[in-house]
Amino acid sequence: MNLKVPALAILSMAAIAVSYSALRAQDRPKSTWDGIYTEAQAQRGAAKYHDHCEWCHKEDLGGEDEASPLTGWGFSANWDGLPLGALFERIRRDMPQMKAGTLSREVNTDILAYMLKVNKFPAGETELPPSKPVMDQIRYDAEKPKDRK
Repeated sequence: MNLKVPALAILSMAAIAVSYSALRAQDRPKSTWDGIYTEAQAQRGAAKYHDHCEWCHKEDLGGEDEASPLTGWGFSANWDGLPLGALFERIRRDMPQMKAGTLSREVNTDILAYMLKVNKFPAGETELPPSKPVMDQIRYDAEKPKDRK
């Protein structure tokens, strides 16, 4: 009988700890490390990148002259910690340079998925939607957060 009370207390504390961990995981913002695009979307984006972006930013996304690189340390440092929606909006508003703002949100989203793939962010099972408000809820994390698998 005496052992029931401490055992019940331990079980209750364990249940609270598990519940708290689950709630904390739900509270953390989504990250570019959470599989926010699909492989198919990135493949569509590769073709669209070739059609609309490669001329300036080059085949390897390395950029040249006035066209900044879309991959690597410098690129990631510029966007680290910002909402993915800010990058999406930059692409949507300013690209392609000679025809700024002419591509649809869907095309820009597919190109962004391809950029994420080239920058070695993992693909997932759900496509990135062409919605800035949704992308504003996703953080561009240059390095994988410690709380991600």
